[in-house]
Amino acid sequence: MAKYIFVTGGVTSSLGKGIIAASLAKLLQARGLRVTIQKFDPYINVDPGTLNPYEHGECFVTEDGAETDLDLGHYERFLSTFTSQANNVTTGRIYQTVINKEREGAYLGKTVQVVPHITDEIKRRMLLLGQTNQYDIIISEIGGTVGDIESLPFIEAVRQLQWEMAEEDCLVIHLTLIPYLKAAKELKTKPTQHSVKLLSQEGVNPDIIVCRTEEPLSPEIRKKIALFCNVKQEAVIEAADAPTIYEVPLTMMREKLDVICLKKLNLTDYHEPELTKWKEFLDKLKYPKSKVNIGLIGKYIELQDAYKSILESFVHAGAMNECKVQIVNVHSEFITTENVGEKLSNLDGLLVAPGFGHRGIEGKIIAVKYARENKLPFFGICLGMQMAVIEFARNVLGLRDAHSTEMQPDTPTPVIDLMAEQKKITAKGGTMRLGAYPCSIKEGTLASRIYGKKEIRERHRHRWEFNNAYLQQFEQAGMVASGKNPESDLVEIIELPNHPFFIGVQYHPELKSSVENPQPIFVHFIKAAKEFAEERNNVKNPVLQGEMI
Repeated sequence: MAKYIFVTGGVTSSLGKGIIAASLAKLLQARGLRVTIQKFDPYINVDPGTLNPYEHGECFVTEDGAETDLDLGHYERFLSTFTSQANNVTTGRIYQTVINKEREGAYLGKTVQVVPHITDEIKRRMLLLGQTNQYDIIISEIGGTVGDIESLPFIEAVRQLQWEMAEEDCLVIHLTLIPYLKAAKELKTKPTQHSVKLLSQEGVNPDIIVCRTEEPLSPEIRKKIALFCNVKQEAVIEAADAPTIYEVPLTMMREKLDVICLKKLNLTDYHEPELTKWKEFLDKLKYPKSKVNIGLIGKYIELQDAYKSILESFVHAGAMNECKVQIVNVHSEFITTENVGEKLSNLDGLLVAPGFGHRGIEGKIIAVKYARENKLPFFGICLGMQMAVIEFARNVLGLRDAHSTEMQPDTPTPVIDLMAEQKKITAKGGTMRLGAYPCSIKEGTLASRIYGKKEIRERHRHRWEFNNAYLQQFEQAGMVASGKNPESDLVEIIELPNHPFFIGVQYHPELKSSVENPQPIFVHFIKAAKEFAEERNNVKNPVLQGEMI
């Protein structure tokens, strides 16, 4: 039977429940156990697919096409295993299921209530992955903060499971904050005490308390927390701020979080953690041999989480190249033909990010033109690839009215058009082309050198596509469609062979990058940016013949 770990949070949001859950899962996986993580979100949206990135960060898409919380990206990046539709559940999905059952007459005329009907559905979802016999441990992260009205049914479901299960089959980890008051020069435990008290009032008693802190926890502080929160002193874990999220598993290993969990769950069949590749990655991350400046052109740059998977993919690719990737955020709304040189001239590479809507579109097109003409390494993702197509159509093919029907429905030159199967769809949620699809790669192309394969599978999230009616014109002018879907003939990859590195992809390669398997396009893009930087530095600082170095 699978064992269950529940991770709750208190005092404030954004403490890092997802990182703690992923770090614990990584340690347990490194000990030979089969682990997965699931996220329970208290918002009423069925999924985050219709949310603005400013509301909830990026929408992470799984292999099977689920639009999910960005924490699932952390789970995959840490574990190098795929998540699925079952790994993310929202209040909206729970209520939708219960209401549909009620309409079907499944409750035999009974009054449908939060307890037991909603909590029973939550419990069913919490136990679902454990019934597949694929996992030894299921970690469930409960979104929100203890005390929120929205999360009460989830906490109640955890309470019931804690009561129903054998003591060694279930444990609760509570993540909380120990603030440091500079004026008093001391850490304060009272917020944690109140948070645990709130949790206990709901009937859930934590087994382990993980404390986010800026200062080390003294033995006296740990003892105080243990005493007033009713846990063993060894179960008070320090989670100090770390320079990178990828150090957290090693921090948690030093704090013996995994050992305490295994002891509580009465698990004995495991070995010492194997983290050699993880530590090698961290060494390369901490001690880079070079540095590149990569421009991220987008319209949500004020919120870091809006491009979370892209930023983490750069971390992975940078470490692979032993190179520090310095991201330079450039808001596409403020790029003009007059200032583009000033904004982009110090960059070693340019990534035009995905997105929806017309805001900032012309700035992205201007940025692509600069990269193409100045031989600056370029990488476009989804909308970024479409902007590269529009720029090429306007400035190389001479199709001045070229546009996407997303931004200009009546454009006379729709080089980007709505996919045929999307034209009859009116509902917004979960109706895009989602999940992993195959892509056949043309031999002898940049894409072929990057992947080293004839066929790949990458994840999608889009409604618009390259209009194949214009493909012949593009290829005659030098833009190559180097990757296509073998069934629909949809153009997946475009590139320019007469450029040092110019590639655009319709899919989202950032969604499959992990610590142990960095995404190959990102790796090659950073390699090209390094070469561009080295060449530019050599031009700026030529070494005279015979000069002593």
